[in-house]
Amino acid sequence: MKTDLSFFRYSKAILTICLFLFLLCEPSFAQSSNDQINISVTQGGKPGNFSVNIQLLILFTILSVAPSILIMTTSFVRIIIVLSFLRTALSLQQPPNQVVIALALFMTFFIMNPTLDTIYKESLVPMRENKITTEQGLQRAGETMKSFMLRYTREKDIKLFMDLASKPLSNVNSPEDLPLSVVTPAYMLSEIKTAFQMGLYILLPFLVIDMIVASILLSMGMMMLPPPVVSLPLKLMVFVLVDGWTLIVKSLITSFQG
Repeated sequence: MKTDLSFFRYSKAILTICLFLFLLCEPSFAQSSNDQINISVTQGGKPGNFSVNIQLLILFTILSVAPSILIMTTSFVRIIIVLSFLRTALSLQQPPNQVVIALALFMTFFIMNPTLDTIYKESLVPMRENKITTEQGLQRAGETMKSFMLRYTREKDIKLFMDLASKPLSNVNSPEDLPLSVVTPAYMLSEIKTAFQMGLYILLPFLVIDMIVASILLSMGMMMLPPPVVSLPLKLMVFVLVDGWTLIVKSLITSFQG
């Protein structure tokens, strides 16, 4: 039963992202009497909404930058960097890149599920029911994502980008007033710093094993035997005995729940 619930949770997260991308398209297409598509900024009877063709243009633009949006504004950055550090610490090329990226994506959907639920309920549903305009829905979604990013962004990094943008921090009354152009790079910088700190804690134990093995081989006069040949099985044995994958995944998820 737990497996089924997890599957539906991931499916809902994926569906929410797909709906957010495809929401900009209306189900009906306006055509003129001579079967030529008219491009207009407003639609008859729906002031404040973009025309179908403009929405299509926005949709294709979002689809082209969707991978970057996923990397910039979610927990994917921290997860993929930490998993890369783990592979480096183990001196392995396993698991393959496809498996690592897939694991990072599903962990991202799991972590982002509360935020995606909020976007779905407060932005997508009202937009589909024509209770709010497209601009209002996108603004609400942006505010929700900004709130998520601000929880894990260091004030020092925000101040850095505010100074680089020549925008005094004293003019900002609340964190919600910060522009996304400042919050997004500050969030990415904070995530990279946090990921490197976590990666350092992963590297140190395996570095100690490498140094011990190298010292033992040197003292035994076995200088022709490469230390990684001996240390690799030891590192794998230690990692398996302590249930390393569970510890890594649990640490990554709880780091976003604190």
